Amino acid sequence: MYIPKHFKLDDEEVIYDFIEKYGFATLFSKHNGEPYATHLPLILNKSDHALYGHFARPNEQWKDVGNQQVLVVFQGPHCYISPSWYETMKAVPTWNYVSIHLYGVMEIIEDKNVIYDSLNDLINKYENPDSPYHLDDVEPSFIEGMSKGIVAFRIKITKIEAKAKLSQNHPVERQELIIRNLENTSNQDNIEVATLMRKNL
Repeated sequence: MYIPKHFKLDDEEVIYDFIEKYGFATLFSKHNGEPYATHLPLILNKSDHALYGHFARPNEQWKDVGNQQVLVVFQGPHCYISPSWYETMKAVPTWNYVSIHLYGVMEIIEDKNVIYDSLNDLINKYENPDSPYHLDDVEPSFIEGMSKGIVAFRIKITKIEAKAKLSQNHPVERQELIIRNLENTSNQDNIEVATLMRKNL
């Protein structure tokens, strides 16, 4: 990923927080000799320095992805930045965003206990705390049957690239103008980008 020095994000905890918050990722690998992508939720295991997830078995990306170097992209909030918000019209539009690229080696998981734990982690992350649904309450034979329809995997992380393009290359006064205009909307991405920009001022 192209990362100018102004936009480089290298705080590991901040990066991990983004991955936790924006866990629906795009997984790229080579399949049948061509680039191939699947969109799916992933779970980060910090102690294992790995990502866990699963393919739907009919998605044939899994068939040749084992031991490949893959790329996973996590996309954070993003928004259009209008030059009409600046103190001058001698400017052009741009886009502010946060993006995390993780590289790693894919390993297909066969261990039923690891598969169960990764599915349970995913459910626990996204179910509401007061949800009545718990994987432990589901009939084991049903889970075993459904598990045959997926292919679980682990990605051992080998490299992380992170970019937070938040107008850091502009004067503080202009950044303030951008923030005020972003906050003056109901668009959630705009508001989140404004919040991130304020943290960087």
